[in-house]
Amino acid sequence: MRAVIQLVKKAEVKVDDKTVGAIGRGLLILLGVSRDDSEKDVAYMVEKILHLRIFPDEQGKMNLSVRDINGEILAVSQFTLFGDCRKGRRPSYSHAAPPDAADALYQAFVASMAKHLRVATGTFQAMMEVELINDGPVTLLVDSNKEF
Repeated sequence: MRAVIQLVKKAEVKVDDKTVGAIGRGLLILLGVSRDDSEKDVAYMVEKILHLRIFPDEQGKMNLSVRDINGEILAVSQFTLFGDCRKGRRPSYSHAAPPDAADALYQAFVASMAKHLRVATGTFQAMMEVELINDGPVTLLVDSNKEF
């Protein structure tokens, strides 16, 4: 499982010009699911992301988590995070999970996060427009296999 995590002042996702998810201060998470992922990967990602100390404290140091600030999460499924661009000019998505498996693990991720914070989502397999105001900017990559 891979995630691009962006610290945001606000973010929203639209499908067919209609807002389907929006948050204030918190994290925009673009989440990719691989063929080999399981509930174990979901648990790792939720735990890691909830406790990342990336929000500024009173002294301006990155010392607070999204939980510490009672922030919000916007989780958007993005299979292209498993695009392999090493050969040729067209990415291969052979490592991405098939849609049914990916959706099940994405929904498990969202449900697990929602036990701790307010979570908004995009629409699985839809063409989405994501708008955000990046704060910092702070953008991090997290991989449940610890590849980066």
